[in-house]
Parts: sequence; C-alpha cells; structure tokens
Amino acid sequence: MVKKLLALFFFFILFWSCATYQPLPPSLYIGDLPQSIVTDLSLDERILTEEAWNNLKQGKGKKAKKIISKLGTESPFYYVGLGYASFLLNKLPESEIFLKKALQNYPEMTLVHTGLAQVYQKTGRDDLAFSELREALKSEPDNPWARQAYETLKDRKTEEALNEAEIFLAQGNTEKTKESYLKALYYSPQSTRTHLALADIYRKENNLKSALVHLKAANQNEPKNKKILRMYGETLYEAGQYPKGLEIYEKLLDFEPDNKETINRVEAIKNRLGIFELPSQYDAIPASEAISKEEIAALLGVKLKDFLEDPSTQPPIIIDISTSWASKYILKTASLGLLDVYSNHTFQPKKIVTRAEMAEILFRLINYLKRRGIRFIQQIPPNKIQISDISPQHIYYQPILQIISYDIMGLSADRAFNPDLPISGQESGRLLDIILALIK
Repeated sequence: MVKKLLALFFFFILFWSCATYQPLPPSLYIGDLPQSIVTDLSLDERILTEEAWNNLKQGKGKKAKKIISKLGTESPFYYVGLGYASFLLNKLPESEIFLKKALQNYPEMTLVHTGLAQVYQKTGRDDLAFSELREALKSEPDNPWARQAYETLKDRKTEEALNEAEIFLAQGNTEKTKESYLKALYYSPQSTRTHLALADIYRKENNLKSALVHLKAANQNEPKNKKILRMYGETLYEAGQYPKGLEIYEKLLDFEPDNKETINRVEAIKNRLGIFELPSQYDAIPASEAISKEEIAALLGVKLKDFLEDPSTQPPIIIDISTSWASKYILKTASLGLLDVYSNHTFQPKKIVTRAEMAEILFRLINYLKRRGIRFIQQIPPNKIQISDISPQHIYYQPILQIISYDIMGLSADRAFNPDLPISGQESGRLLDIILALIK
C-alpha cells in the first residue's frame, strides 16, 4: 500500500512539473515603448499596450500576443508587438513579416529596427542585421543596446573580412582580396588600415583614380599621418593632379620643414604649374591708389605668366632695382620691351605710372601678343575717336588712340582721357584682366 501511495505521489509531482514547464524564450532585447507615441494613445489603448509590453519583457509570448490582438491593426504597436511575440515563440519567419509591416508605417521607430536586427542575426543574415542596427542608431543615437550590438557586430565582421582578405592576398587572388577589403569597409568605413591596403593594390594596378579615393579617405581619417600624406601626395603627382598634389606636399612640409625630398618635390610641382612665390607687396597692389613701375612689372609678370616667353637676349643693365621686391619681374618685362629702361640704365621702380603711360604699356603688350599669333580686333575705328584733352602731337597720342579703339581704356563723359592722372592698382589689374579675357 505504501509503495502504491509513493508511486502515485511521484506521478503527480512529474505531471505537475510537465504541466507548468515552459521552454526558455530565445535571448531577445525588447526596448521601452517610445513615450512620444504612447502619449497619443487613448487610456484604454495605453493600458493594453503597456500590459502587452510587460508580458513581452517577461518572455510570455502567447499571453502578449493575445493582448496585442485586442489593439487592432490601427495601433502603432500592433505589428511590432506581434513581431516580438512571434520571436519569443520561435516563429522567426512570422516575426520578420510582422516587423516589416511595422516598418512600412513607422520607418523611424527604433523598436522595429532593433527587432528586425535580432531576427536577421538569429537567421544568420549579418549584413541585414548590421543595416538595421545602423538605422536604429540614426533614430536613437544614444540607445545603449543598439550601440553595443552595432559595435560588436562591426568589429567581428570587419575582422572576418580582413582575415579573409589576407588569405586571398597570400594566394595571389587580387580580385577576391579587393572584394574582402571592400566588405570590411562596409562595416568599418573609417578603417585607415583597409583604405591603405586597397590604395596599395590599386597603385600596383596603375589604377591611380581608385587609389586616390582610398588615400583621400585615409588622409581624412588621419590628417597628420606623414606616411599617408607622402603616399597621397606621390599618387597625386603620378596622376598629374598637380594643384592638389602641391596642397598635400605643403601640408607635409609643415610637419617636416627641413626634409629636402619634400622641399624638392614642392619646387618641382610649382615649376610645372608656373607658380611664383609672391612677396607680400604683391598682395597690396590692389589697394594702391597710384601704381608704381615696379608694381605694374609684377602685375604683368604674374597675370601674363602663361603668355610671356623667356627673353632670348641678355637682359638690359639696370642699376637701381637690386633692392626692389619686384626685380625679377622688372628684368623680364624690360627685356621683352614692355617697360622702359632709361638711358642712364635706371628703371626708377618707385615712379608713379600715369594713365598715358599705362596706355603705352598696354599697347606694347598687345603688339607683343600679336607677334606671338594672338589676334585682337579693334572695336572702334580710330578715325571716329575724338579726344578732347590731348592733340595728335601728344607723345602718347597714338598708344592712347589705339588702346581706346580696342575698348580697353575709355574716355570720360566730356571725351577727356586725363593722361597725367595716376592710375590705381585695382584699375591696372582690371585692365590686364580685360586683355586676358580678349585672349581667351
């Protein structure tokens, strides 16, 4: 009798255990309800939603699903709630369907993105999971769970891709190597190591355009890295992108001002570009109320640098320009006959240039350019031009007449030219710009 009672007792214990046992739900993060949406619900909807969410967080999928069904499809938490309930019940395809429906109506709800991310991770679709975690952080940058899950997945997948790239590289499979490195960049777009590895491959393939894309990214990540600056500058130089190459090499020169190799490369690029080191006095010319001969020599030398050839004859002897900041421009323009050197071998660099003298300089410049094959067309017939304040006997009459006919300089309302007035630095630069525009 005792044995029968004991057997019956153990049977009831076993039956009770089986009746109350539920399998542990899969690991699932369920975020809090967004209060910005909850506050718009009616009191009854809010009570039901919060009750359903409490059950979800306790892992009670069936009970939560029953409560959510009472909300109706119009509720903002209907499909997302069913998605989480289905996940708890290990119905992952169904969970995905519900969460995608929620996504259609609420694309910025963090709960939807974190739910889908977990479905994708559970079903081995890490690329999609990563994308959803990224979207979740766009909506809620401070979400600690999404941030940790994102960083963990990013680090793992990046390392996997880099290891895969190294294996392909060792096998000599360049295309697969590039694919793996690009996969690593999908997860870690700021990875300097990956950008440099790809840049090195593209350089070896002589695909400089693609190499520069990755070197630019690496340089943006680490703007003070001298190794990257040097590789970037060298690749720009090889690609013939000299202006940008000069910019990068000058940045490198800031970090290593005594490096002869860098100094030489900067000079080489400047020579290719025809860039002169302009003294500070040049920048002050536009503000000058009365331009001097040395200033007009510098304007001519810089603005017309692409059109003024190197003199074929010995430069004239000039005894008063050794201390002038514009001495090299004076020598060149005087050698080409654009500016005068006086019979006593002086240039008088500080002498103020008048409007009449500017007309002659411009006329000489036009004749010089004509001899080089550049055409200029007179806009006004010279015989139609009447000048009230100078006669045909004036020493500068012909240059003034010609420069007016080209519509480069003009007359005042009373047809006066005002030949003895000084000309400003700003006006001088404008006149040379007119000639450059006519050339082009």
